[in-house]
Amino acid sequence: MKKSSHFFLSSLLFISPFGFSAPSSSNTNLEKQIDAKQQRQQAEQDAAILAQQTQSANVRLEGEKEASRGFPQNEAQCFPINQLVLTDYQVEEENSSTSSLKLIQPSRFSWALSAVYSERDFVLPACIGSEGINVLLRRIQNRLIDLGYVTTRVLVEPQDLRSGMLVLTVIPGKVGYIQLQDQSAIPFATRGTLWFAMPMAQGDILNIRNIEQGLENLKRVPSADANMELVPTDAVGETDVVIAYKQSLPFHLTLGLDDSGSKATGRLQGSATFSWDNVLTLNDMFYISGTRSFKRHSDNAEGDYGSKNISLYYSIPWKNYLLTLSGSKYSYHQTVAGAFESYTYSGESQQMKANLSRLLSRGSLHKTYVNAALWTKKSYNYINDTEIEVQRRRTAGWEVGLNHTQYIGNATLQLSTNYKRGTGGNKSLPAPEEAFGEGTSRMQIFTAGIDFTYPFTIGNQPFRFNTNWNGQWNGTPLTQQDKFSIGGRYTVRGFDGELSLSGEKGWLWRNELGWDIANKGHELYLGIDRGKVHSSQEELQIGDSLMGGAIGLRGKLWGINYDYFVGVPIKKPEGFRTSHVTTGFNVSYHF
Repeated sequence: MKKSSHFFLSSLLFISPFGFSAPSSSNTNLEKQIDAKQQRQQAEQDAAILAQQTQSANVRLEGEKEASRGFPQNEAQCFPINQLVLTDYQVEEENSSTSSLKLIQPSRFSWALSAVYSERDFVLPACIGSEGINVLLRRIQNRLIDLGYVTTRVLVEPQDLRSGMLVLTVIPGKVGYIQLQDQSAIPFATRGTLWFAMPMAQGDILNIRNIEQGLENLKRVPSADANMELVPTDAVGETDVVIAYKQSLPFHLTLGLDDSGSKATGRLQGSATFSWDNVLTLNDMFYISGTRSFKRHSDNAEGDYGSKNISLYYSIPWKNYLLTLSGSKYSYHQTVAGAFESYTYSGESQQMKANLSRLLSRGSLHKTYVNAALWTKKSYNYINDTEIEVQRRRTAGWEVGLNHTQYIGNATLQLSTNYKRGTGGNKSLPAPEEAFGEGTSRMQIFTAGIDFTYPFTIGNQPFRFNTNWNGQWNGTPLTQQDKFSIGGRYTVRGFDGELSLSGEKGWLWRNELGWDIANKGHELYLGIDRGKVHSSQEELQIGDSLMGGAIGLRGKLWGINYDYFVGVPIKKPEGFRTSHVTTGFNVSYHF
């Protein structure tokens, strides 16, 4: 049972040669490095499980457009037009003296008129005939389709063009009934399944982007799939949205094994994850995952050692919003050589986070989200089961961020920014480093990322190129736990991860070329990575940059997902210890 000690007792343990032998003060930096390294391992494990258990649905629907043509010049029969107006269609009331006035009220879609000038071959005043009118209608119609209004139509009603005004009528496309047809072997869907997913209702203007968002919400859980059909009704401009929905068994168990741990606490890591899709039939998702280390002879450790991690995750969408709740608890212990004898150094860390994201903008070629989060972390360290209170940490804060996805042909570009701020909330404690100006519990961290993926083919063989850049900047001194670190399979490949370089500022650039061999689901990939850090304590560092490479094979065989790689360091500071050749693997089986 771990016991809490007072600061005075902790100080005595460090300086006393009697009782059990404790570490000397020279080991303080080593303990900080151990704790920071283990907390990074916790974050890496949580991120790996999240990527394994969740999927990013990407739905892109396109309306049918007609090919654009140039505006005809010098039509034989045409009328001089000096004004062009878009108006919304209205049912004309009998014996209404104001109906003619209603016809020339500007349309809510008047912005689409700019499309007629897009080819720079048309300007008012102009002489417009029947062929010219059709060209203008087609341009406006294509603009509406580009912006998602695929059931909105533009037409010309009978009118007298001798007035010099051409009035084009828009029939707004509206949402009729939204129907969900559950085709599952065991029906799972409820009214809430559809209501939480679709950011539109009956009577709204129909925009295909809202349907895309709804389908992504329905397809976000791994066991569900959904497709959509638009069915015209007898009402003018109204279209029913019929969704075919199918979900398989919502319970899953995933077993995994990899060698991503550290030699001091066990490189071999085993995991078991239970996930439950559609817990409340609201397109929500839950999983609980446990990871622990296993001892093996190749570990560079003496005495007792090990680590374990438990993580929880829950997310639920609501129309254009997504709420995510997550938390994890990580513990480790290892044997450290002290001044007189070895001692057991151990630690526990817990973290929780609530994140809310919202869709800001969506088009045929882009998506933009904004997110805000609240988080809290705490950690404790022990020597032979006695807590070192001066190393206790408790922090809390908030984050805001922006994520943008841009589609460029077959390529995808993702941009992200995030600002993280520590506060005094949740009974936060000052960081031990604050007394020396080397860190704070009220950190200010700004991060940015760029990710570009381009799939292509050579002959009949599919290839994929990905480049990813991430950077960090600080507005305050940072503790070791908050610094930017490089060196290892999740940062600069080719290094075994036992040592890393870290600093308040830094950047990481990862590049990968993959070949899906014979299109069989087995990808051979080559990766080259580079990273650089900047520390305010450069005199204590042996260098600031790393570069490494790896070649590997990933895919699925006999139901087993696998990834195996071999990496080598390409460039490293003199004195930076790492293996000449690093190998790694990750296998998992999904039930």
